[in-house]
Amino acid sequence: MKSLSAPARRPTPLLRSDMPRSVPPRRVSGTGSVLGAILDHGPVARSTVARLTGLSPASVTGHVGQLLARGLVRESAETSGPRGLGRPHIPVEIETGRYLVAGAHIAVAHSTLSLMDLRGGVVAEDRQPHRTLDPRRMLDDLAARLPRLMSARAAGRTVLALGVATGHRVDPVAGVIVEHPLLGWRDVPVRDILSAATGLPVHVDSHSRALARAEQLFGEASTRTSTVLLFIGAVVDAAFATEGGMHRGPRSGAGSIAHLPLGAGGSDSGEPCVCGRSDCLQSEVSERAMVRRAAEQGLPVGSFPELLDQALAGEPRAVTLFRRRARLVGRAAALLLDMVDPEVLVVVEPGVGRIPECLADLRAEVAERSWVCDEPERAVVPSSFTGSVLATAGGAVALGALYVDPLGPWSALPAVS
Repeated sequence: MKSLSAPARRPTPLLRSDMPRSVPPRRVSGTGSVLGAILDHGPVARSTVARLTGLSPASVTGHVGQLLARGLVRESAETSGPRGLGRPHIPVEIETGRYLVAGAHIAVAHSTLSLMDLRGGVVAEDRQPHRTLDPRRMLDDLAARLPRLMSARAAGRTVLALGVATGHRVDPVAGVIVEHPLLGWRDVPVRDILSAATGLPVHVDSHSRALARAEQLFGEASTRTSTVLLFIGAVVDAAFATEGGMHRGPRSGAGSIAHLPLGAGGSDSGEPCVCGRSDCLQSEVSERAMVRRAAEQGLPVGSFPELLDQALAGEPRAVTLFRRRARLVGRAAALLLDMVDPEVLVVVEPGVGRIPECLADLRAEVAERSWVCDEPERAVVPSSFTGSVLATAGGAVALGALYVDPLGPWSALPAVS
């Protein structure tokens, strides 16, 4: 008789590695396609960009000329073919010395401002605890902090835009935080407030979609076809990316996985979530739940970062808590893998990114529970931005907009015809 806790496996599974697959270009046409190819392969010759994008050499030359005029790319040292044969090539690459984007991540207890170059490198960051949860006052405080960070760290470079990321429901089209229960925010017009306060173009999105976009732009090639990103922090949510786009849903609610039930045995604390259950994902694996469990285990810590530091230092009880968290996250990961069948599932969680046993435990849970994922070692990966997740999220919103439409109305860039 089959065990209900150990699903039967296919006797001769067809592995994904046995299937032919290709990674399509980031963009299907236009200047964004060229800019994406230069981001991926630069310094790169124009002729190579034409092969990569499928555009004609003349078209690529025109697009590169526009990008050069805007200062988004630069020419590198001239090269020639083997043994000096053939016409010289002047490769092009992303310009990182002229422009930056600013980012703001609004967490439950603090906010992180950052500056990023056009290759996604974090140039500076400033994290401060919230002094208020009133949205207008908090956003005004963010706007007041930004000039100080720019003055100290921009080093003469121009800031093109401000990207804002946070958890829960965000409408990027309207630039509104639709709902953030942990902050008590509803229908906050973030774009309008911060545009008026900073004078910058402002782009707003959820932190999960922002980090999924960062993976597409700056992460491994495997994350560009289809990706589920699972964010585990004070907020628990997800993002679904396919062929370079993001699924938001008609009410900006896609990725609201905080209350997925973990099933029998998921909880032994009995403390109910705000949804009324005591076995949902957020009530078991959020930062607040981790700190509470640490106290129950006789390991009082003042904050989640303190608990993480204990685990990284090898404190056995702290490590055990993070390994338990990884296994519970593995349950949710297995469910999402079976529902969406992505090429890759990216887990944004510090234990998975920094404690090898946690990643192994999560993959083992996926291997046991998923009917679809036959190669968890390949399909389940930690974030490419472990250690700089919050600094990356906000800036990635702005960079994502830039790479989609580099010839759009970016007021700080020279106009091109």
